[in-house]
Amino acid sequence: MTSTLKVTGLPKGGSARPVVLPGVAEGFDHVVIDTSQGHFHVVAYLERELPAGGIPAYLSARKDGVRSFVLWAEPERRTRLATVVTTSAGKGVSAYQVWGGQGELIGTFVREKALSGKGLRTRWTVAQSGCPEAVGLKGRIFWWFVWWPLFPLWVMIGVGSAFNGGGDVPRGPRRIVWRAGGEAPLEYLSKDEVVVHAPWVDPRLAVALTAVVRSFDSWIGTPWDDKKK
Repeated sequence: MTSTLKVTGLPKGGSARPVVLPGVAEGFDHVVIDTSQGHFHVVAYLERELPAGGIPAYLSARKDGVRSFVLWAEPERRTRLATVVTTSAGKGVSAYQVWGGQGELIGTFVREKALSGKGLRTRWTVAQSGCPEAVGLKGRIFWWFVWWPLFPLWVMIGVGSAFNGGGDVPRGPRRIVWRAGGEAPLEYLSKDEVVVHAPWVDPRLAVALTAVVRSFDSWIGTPWDDKKK
């Protein structure tokens, strides 16, 4: 059955703190939901795993591509659904491992930023233990050729939106289709959703991929893990 996963923020209360919804523990402000299973069907509770230097050290390291997440199976933080750790990062290329709650390696991700790795587009490689490697490229070449010549216009629109206190800015092509052999097991849509097409994809890997990809939102986006508190 197809799953459609999305990172979403919890609504804020009057004190600018997340509203504590039924079944969601205080302290979480982002979760992964499966929209194909109904409105706000939570499958993971997201939390940064901070280094010794705390939030400042995390924010400094994330500029180089470092990520460290815990995906909890329940709001009480009893069970780790998965843990994402960085194995290497720098010069636009980052590698991650996804571990299960029993210490088993679920799979790996490699992100090669555009012009830093093997091509003109950002390249994502997803490898699940015992399964074929899946490779996806961010955006279609055609739409990049359409978008880049108009980049100065997008900047002007962005500046205008900032001064006016709102407004949408056209963003670069973001769709990613991961291909493994003759099939496309995973897909990232421009509306910030990861769709799981293949039944052999480990749900924990898919949830972790959703969290990692959304943490690399563009300069006009809102990465969920860059909060300063």
